[in-house]
Amino acid sequence: MDTLLTSCSTSVPASPVLHSASAATPHQNRALCVRNLGVQPYEEAWAYQESLLANTLERKKQNRNAIEQGETPVPTPNYLLLCEHPHVYTLGKSGKPEHLLLDEAGLTRYGATFHRINRGGDITYHGPGQLVGYPILDLDNFFTDIHRYLRVLEEAVILTLADFGVSAGRIAGLTGVWLDWEEGAPNPRKICAMGVKCSRWVTIHGFALNVNTDLSYFSHIIPCGIDDKAVTSLQQELGRTVPLAEVADRLVPHLVSLLGATLTQE
Repeated sequence: MDTLLTSCSTSVPASPVLHSASAATPHQNRALCVRNLGVQPYEEAWAYQESLLANTLERKKQNRNAIEQGETPVPTPNYLLLCEHPHVYTLGKSGKPEHLLLDEAGLTRYGATFHRINRGGDITYHGPGQLVGYPILDLDNFFTDIHRYLRVLEEAVILTLADFGVSAGRIAGLTGVWLDWEEGAPNPRKICAMGVKCSRWVTIHGFALNVNTDLSYFSHIIPCGIDDKAVTSLQQELGRTVPLAEVADRLVPHLVSLLGATLTQE
């Protein structure tokens, strides 16, 4: 069974309690392999995610057979893919095409592409200056709770932004990370969007953190179908360019800690 969740989800708590990661059992692999893909076209990154997902699902199938035969299962892997995309708009399975405000000629004019994809939710933008993370995790290695997983992703971003002196949080019913998120705040604005798919507890897709993003590209869509809230970036909030590598170097340890993982890099 597949689970689709997105930055438009309305059934998630705003202020979760994140439990400490429990100790791994003998068959759980908590090693997280981080792969930095650099600048990569969206469709190539998506195909790569799907290939890792397929390999992990096949491993899980083999392990079920091994256990039934009294054999020792082979641990499943966990990956975090980090990358940056050329200008692209992606529409989730429950999204509305009319939330893209550009026709084919407009997409060409702005040097952008458009893809319908298999996560849940509506439309979002990826582009240069945005740190995109795709965790390909077997949640059987950590915890089998997709809502808790989203809260972990959010918390890793919130802690990362705090490292740069930016206070961020959650808005009730809206997955993702926001500034001026408190009830009654005058200018709530999203800095990080999230959308995931989970197949047999293996995740794909992930988060997109606006670091030095050209925010004008968001004016060509109704982001996530929400037309009454703004978007922002770390650059806009700090008034300076921030190297993506510096942000990634802050974020990865937070995510590793929250998952109770150990880090391996290639």
